[in-house]
Amino acid sequence: QVQVMESGGGLVQAGGSLRLSCAASGTIFSIDPMGWYRQAPGKQRELVALITLGGSTNYADSLKGRFTISRDNAKNTVYLQMNSLKPEDTAVYYCKATVVIIPPVTRDYWGQGTQVTVSS
Repeated sequence: QVQVMESGGGLVQAGGSLRLSCAASGTIFSIDPMGWYRQAPGKQRELVALITLGGSTNYADSLKGRFTISRDNAKNTVYLQMNSLKPEDTAVYYCKATVVIIPPVTRDYWGQGTQVTVSS
């Protein structure tokens, strides 16, 4: 079994910063990729950023320059540094880990989400 747990959400004023963390634990061969998604009220879940095992990153175009994804492979942990936050960034942020069970078999695991609220 694999567990994925996010932390670091909260309430912040517009222009502020938050750092989210997500740790995966359990029977893990490797995780490739790890990523962050978000879902605002009444909207579909959308990609925020992904990072591969080798460190390649992919961001939603609208977030480039404000958000930075990074990971610690030894800890099976991914981070999301969010700067210059805007009220429209308010959402539940979810972590997804694509776990390599036995190559090439993979399975996606999601965390329960962490709320980020940006006040104006």
